[in-house]
Amino acid sequence: MDRRQFVASGLALAVTGVLGRPAWPAADTEAAKARALYDRIFEEILLVAPQLATTLGLDTGKRAGARSLLNGRGRAYRLGQLGPIAKAWPAVQKIDPSRLSGADRTYFATVTWLSAICREIEAQPLGTVDSYNYPVPYVVTQLTGAYQSTPDFLESDHPIESAADATAYLDRLDMFAYAVTNDTGLAREHLGRGLVPPDFICDKTLKQLRLLRGQPGARSGMVTSLARRTAEKGIAGDWGPRAARIVDGPLARALDAQIKLVEEQRRRATHEAGIRGRPGGEAYYPLCLRYQTSTRMTPDEAHALGLAQVAEISAAADELLKAQGLADGSVGARLSALTREPEWLYPNTDDGRAQLLADLNVQVAAMQRRMPELFGVLPKTPVEVRRVPPGIELGAPRGYAQSGSLDGTRPGAYYINLADTGIWPKWALPTLTYHESIPGHHLQGTIALEATETPLLHRTLAMNAYVEGWALYAEQLADEIGMYGEFPLGRLGLLQSFLYRAVRIVVDTGMHWKGWSREQAADYMAGTVGLARAAVESEIDRYCVWPAQACGYKIGHLEFVRLRDAARAKLGPRFDLRRFHDAVLEGGAMPLEVLAQVVDDWAGTVAGGDAPLP
Repeated sequence: MDRRQFVASGLALAVTGVLGRPAWPAADTEAAKARALYDRIFEEILLVAPQLATTLGLDTGKRAGARSLLNGRGRAYRLGQLGPIAKAWPAVQKIDPSRLSGADRTYFATVTWLSAICREIEAQPLGTVDSYNYPVPYVVTQLTGAYQSTPDFLESDHPIESAADATAYLDRLDMFAYAVTNDTGLAREHLGRGLVPPDFICDKTLKQLRLLRGQPGARSGMVTSLARRTAEKGIAGDWGPRAARIVDGPLARALDAQIKLVEEQRRRATHEAGIRGRPGGEAYYPLCLRYQTSTRMTPDEAHALGLAQVAEISAAADELLKAQGLADGSVGARLSALTREPEWLYPNTDDGRAQLLADLNVQVAAMQRRMPELFGVLPKTPVEVRRVPPGIELGAPRGYAQSGSLDGTRPGAYYINLADTGIWPKWALPTLTYHESIPGHHLQGTIALEATETPLLHRTLAMNAYVEGWALYAEQLADEIGMYGEFPLGRLGLLQSFLYRAVRIVVDTGMHWKGWSREQAADYMAGTVGLARAAVESEIDRYCVWPAQACGYKIGHLEFVRLRDAARAKLGPRFDLRRFHDAVLEGGAMPLEVLAQVVDDWAGTVAGGDAPLP
């Protein structure tokens, strides 16, 4: 999964020195008006999301004040970074799309689609938008809330190079308490209106909250991080004790209040996993599905597609398992047995985790050498493999990517959850690596960020079906260039990856639309995919709090493959895979329906002879 988000910035004036001056249209054109609108949207995004300016290294110069602030929380900021997009609708209506062409038509189509659906999200009486820019029903869960995202942000993104940076860190730590308090207030409002997470989600959330609260200030990771980094930089001051006083004081009180709120939720919670039976859920889930897939697919249609994909991929996995001498039992049972084989597991120790990370770096390097075969444009910013911070790994996804800074000074990162190495048999790891790093999330996100002629808004969008669909397509690319040639079981990992993305559609729509229980969903996933039970339960709980997000992967992947096949059929010998990839990547993430138009336009240009033969 990709953790990149909308990012506020200082726009053209702030980034020109870092990124080079974009080739903006003439000032009196409709394209110039549209780009000015995108800039205004960014200005407003910055007001609600200052910490994202830090994430991309834009909190300098006139934006330096952003380094001391956290993102807005609570009712006033219920839509998070989607709020300015929704607010832009009247201005969007004033742009004449008939006067736009080429890439500018694409940019406008993306903003129009986003603004329209964000207005629909805004019209929902309950729910919020989380740090990943997903519409979510619950404010505080194992995956949502300031308590869950802020410690990692302070450790990973907030720079410590000077006393001013350290002071800004303390300011943010102090604001953390207010962010938690605002989350608690909105969640309490939802509680009063009958919107409560499932009981098992409350249990997991309470466990994480109590773990964070139970760390005395002096031993808190947020305190030790600041103390360590200031010492490494030789920045004199009592930074650790000052941070500890905040953690033991206002932050502790805010966390106590949030724990009390979640305990109240737990007493009123039911075991119902899905959202459909909760207040507003009948309308909310189809909206989430449309946002997360950028299609008009209904929940019933998505469920049927998932079942069809499960059948098709299971048949392919069956053939490969038989070729390995594994013929008895269901596909899921055989995959499960293979997952438990000791020869394919790393020791669940610090040494085992270190070896796993080292092996992943080897896989990244091997794929890096093959990239010129697939892409004309390659990212300049490198990627690092990192462990998910232990403090959040209980509720964190199994793996995710984080973009580097716009100026390339901070590398991208591929995070893997190593709470239990038993969920990662060696044959399943290559495909995860290709998904999260290259040619997956890191490559896609970085190419977009480095495309200086693309508006910054579009370079930093994270459209779920596009982003996750590309990453799944990237796994397929690795297979197509023979990366599993000497490791057949690695291709089994690829098929299992595809299978569990198809299963995701089935269980997500099953729980949220068809009334499946958590146990029914977990049994189906475990029996079909063969994942370890701990991994399955973590996945199911994720789908419960991120409705429809899991559906975007396979739906997006199928669309990338369909569009590539259509372009190849249309162009014949004029089809160039590298140019196809460049065409779909350089404009940034977009709705799938807009992507289809981009590919059609590109193929038409090549077919017309306006692009050279490869």
